[in-house]
Amino acid sequence: MDEPLTLDQARADVAELLYMQPGDLDDTADFRASGLGSVLILTLVERWREAGVQVSFQELTESGTLADWWTLLSARLPGDSHRQRSVPGSCPRALSVAL
Repeated sequence: MDEPLTLDQARADVAELLYMQPGDLDDTADFRASGLGSVLILTLVERWREAGVQVSFQELTESGTLADWWTLLSARLPGDSHRQRSVPGSCPRALSVAL
């Protein structure tokens, strides 16, 4: 993946795996309840690592919402440190990350 990961791309990645349209996703819904199991979460980990974001399977399984995932992912985006990292109102809480 040549382009940096964006919230829209992350949403599209999740939607694709759930056979949904990106606009139909609720960023605060737990996708694990919608059928996003461990194999599909591993797929997301690999896609997002290819985009330059270091994230682990364990980190994504701690929460199943795009809002929480984006809080984690956006903090690890490579490149421009001045880029907006989150969408106001859509990321109610951050994942705890063991360093």
